[in-house]
Order: sequence, then C-alpha cells, then structure tokens
Amino acid sequence: MFYQASTGWAQSAAAKPAPDVIVFTNGDQLTGTLERANGDSFVFKSDVVGEITVTADKIKELHSGGKFVALRNGEKVTRTSKTPGTITYQDSAVTLADTSSSSVIDTVPVKDLSALIDGATYTKEVTGNPGIFQDWTGGLSGGVTLVESTQTGQSFTAAVNLIRLVPSVEFLPPRTRDTIDVLETYGKLTQPVIPQTTPPTPDSVAKTNIFHADAEHDKYLTPRLYGLVGLSYDHNFAQGLNLQQIYGAGIGYTVIQTPVQEFDVKADIHYERQNFVPPTASNDLIGSSFTELYHRTLPRKILFTESGTFIPSWNDPSIYSAIFSAGLQLPTYKRFSLNLSLQDNYLSNPAFGYKDNSFQFVTGVTYTLK
Repeated sequence: MFYQASTGWAQSAAAKPAPDVIVFTNGDQLTGTLERANGDSFVFKSDVVGEITVTADKIKELHSGGKFVALRNGEKVTRTSKTPGTITYQDSAVTLADTSSSSVIDTVPVKDLSALIDGATYTKEVTGNPGIFQDWTGGLSGGVTLVESTQTGQSFTAAVNLIRLVPSVEFLPPRTRDTIDVLETYGKLTQPVIPQTTPPTPDSVAKTNIFHADAEHDKYLTPRLYGLVGLSYDHNFAQGLNLQQIYGAGIGYTVIQTPVQEFDVKADIHYERQNFVPPTASNDLIGSSFTELYHRTLPRKILFTESGTFIPSWNDPSIYSAIFSAGLQLPTYKRFSLNLSLQDNYLSNPAFGYKDNSFQFVTGVTYTLK
C-alpha cells in the first residue's frame, strides 16, 4: 500500500498543466500558450503553427491557465503591485480569476483592454528595478585595414552603442532610457624617403586619432516628453583638439514613434571645456546642444540611423561646432551585420594650423548583443 501511494503521488506531481485553448468563431480549436495581448489582438504560441496574432472578433472563447495582469486603455501604469489571475475571454470581455479561490479579480470589456501582461513580465518591467548591468541592448562594431609595401599603414576602428529602456517591452510606456556611445578611429601611415639620402632621413609618419564618447540618462515625464542629463568627450588629432568635455541637462521629445521608425528632438544647456594642442589657448564655454535623431527599419531588417547636432556657445558666439552622422546596418549572419557609416565633425575654432572639418567613412562588422 505504501508503494501504491508513492506511485500515485509521483504521477500526480509529474502531471503537466493543461494547455491554453482558443475556440474560434468557426468552431476550430487551437491549443498552446497565451503570451500576451495588445488591445484586441491576442498573441498565441502553438507547437503546430508557431506564434500567431488573433483579433478578438475571430475568437469565441479563450481559456488560459497562465497568470496575467490586465491594463485598461488610458490607465496610468504606476509602480504598484497587481494580483495576476487566470484568463477567460468570452462575450467580448476578458475575465481574470484568482488562482487560489477562483473568485473574479476583474472583468474588462475588450474595447477597453490596453494590454495583457504575464505576471513575471509585469513584476520585472513595472515593479522591479534592473541592476546597472542588466537589460542593455545594442551592438559592438570593429574594422581593420593593413598595408604592407613600400609604405606601411594600419587603420583600426571600434564602436560600442548601448541602450537600455525601462521597461524594456514596447507595449508599456517608458520610464527611463540610458544610452552609451563610443567611437574610436586610429590610423598610422609610414612613408620612407625615396630615394634615400646619406646620412639616412627618417621615415615620415602620419597619424590619425579620433575619439568620441557620450552617455545620457532620460527620465520620461509623459510617454513622449523626457528630461535628460548627459556628458560627452571628444579627442580629434585632425583638429588639434586634445579633449572637449561637455556636461549638461535639458529636455527631449519623441515626434514620431511607430514600430518601424522613431524621430526625436532634444535641446540642453551645458558647460563645455575645450583643450587644444599648444600654443592654442583652451576655452571655458556655456552653450547648448540642439539634436535630432532618426532611425528606421527598412525591408530585410536593414537599419538606417541618422543624427545631427549643432552646438553654439553663448558666452562667445564665434565658437560653435556641429556633428552629423548616418549609417546602415545590413544583417548578414545571425547576430552579425555589415556596418556602413559616416561622420562629419565641424569645429569653428580648431587649433592653429589645423582644418576645421573632419570627415570619416567607416566600414566594419557589427555584433548585436540582443
């Protein structure tokens, strides 16, 4: 009897939960797992047909044993806990029931439904706080050119572009956004004297060293308006700029936001320190940055990005700078992409003897983190 009881307990513990079920208006049924809902569109995953999106008008009934939280249209998402419940959809309404008592938690007409979010995602994205190293996405890029002949040359490029959105899911309004961008271009070209002299003349060496880094933290006041604080550092040997430092705060606004494109405009006021190679004097400036950023996903998942920034100085109107960049990221294999980009830096007050414009065209390989 002890053996039989143990066997029965083991079989009960191993029993799998019943799958979720959709009953369509034509009588067909599909089993699988309800993943989420956006408005009246339910995202359902089945082993037979994969992930599909079904609108409510095609569903007669839906039953899910998973735990979900329902958000209504116009509901302000706050960092408060909500009790998740099992889902039943019938008669154009979603009913959430408590898993322990089977009592009804809430009934939401589908016309008023903004989203269904599983309990784990709700806890992570709404009430949780990601650690400083969590939930970053973006890419790492690199390229190299080597020349070995009468002349010898090396050129290296490396870039890091990281972004973190909290929440990280598109169907919840954003709370914060963090970005980090780093770009380094280094080149060296060695040219021997031809014909060589007696005594020998040393080879001539030309170097390129352009470095840019920036970081920004955005705090959303509305789904499109946000406050920001940021900093940036620039070193450009081609303009005699040892280091330019900018520290500022401002506001930004998302003008266009769709699943395939986004367009932002930003403005700040900042402190700027410019340090040049001698004998050019350094500058302490109070200025602003006016920035526009645009990105769009093209056919075949090709990503186009573009940005432009104008940086005037208020305490010395003769000093200003501008940065323009554009790029294409072409998927090639899994997370690897071919990256084509250009960047143009203009500085109205370069060091004595240096040009005011610096243009780069870079090709390389990008690895996408997520």
